[in-house]
Amino acid sequence: MSIFGPTFAVNFFSIFAVLWVLFWKGYSLWIAAKNSKKRWFLALLILNTFGILEIIYIFYVEKKTWHDIKQVLSKKI
Repeated sequence: MSIFGPTFAVNFFSIFAVLWVLFWKGYSLWIAAKNSKKRWFLALLILNTFGILEIIYIFYVEKKTWHDIKQVLSKKI
């Protein structure tokens, strides 16, 4: 019997999915609030698209780059 059974895979995927959505949703909501985009904020808050709408908003609407995201992640709290 292995410790990495089917339950481990389900739990790992669930944790990964939650962290993925939390990061993209949090970052996109932060940008929308900072730029006073109320309609985008509400759309991003209400719709759950597994990060797809959030990524579109960040990279195509707000024209952010990977460098911008790395700067946010590397800032000290």
